[in-house]
Amino acid sequence: GKIVVDMTSITNEDLEGEWNTKLVGHLKSDDFFGVQKHPEATFTIQRAIEAATGEYTVTGDLTIKGNTNPIKFTAYLKDGVATANVTIDRSKYDVRYGSGSFFDNLGDKTIYDNFDLEIKLAY
Repeated sequence: GKIVVDMTSITNEDLEGEWNTKLVGHLKSDDFFGVQKHPEATFTIQRAIEAATGEYTVTGDLTIKGNTNPIKFTAYLKDGVATANVTIDRSKYDVRYGSGSFFDNLGDKTIYDNFDLEIKLAY
């Protein structure tokens, strides 16, 4: 299977007004996901192996900003819904802004490289 993510649909639900607009604009900019040049991210499933009833180990290739890397996570299937929590290292996808992996002396301005995705797919 293949999942296509519309990166132009990035939203923020924690802030309101001007700060929301600024954050979403910055996330869509080349500093982060560069959605004008890379409007889609994809995940191509290579394997899904049942580890226990309703629990699968999923491996595949994640592409963000034209950079593809393998990822592996556990997915759960129940009542027609697949769920998973996946941690992604943004530095592997050329998302550099504020990353201690690319810049020195950021101090308290450093932004963590890892971000979490909560996935819920109905089938």
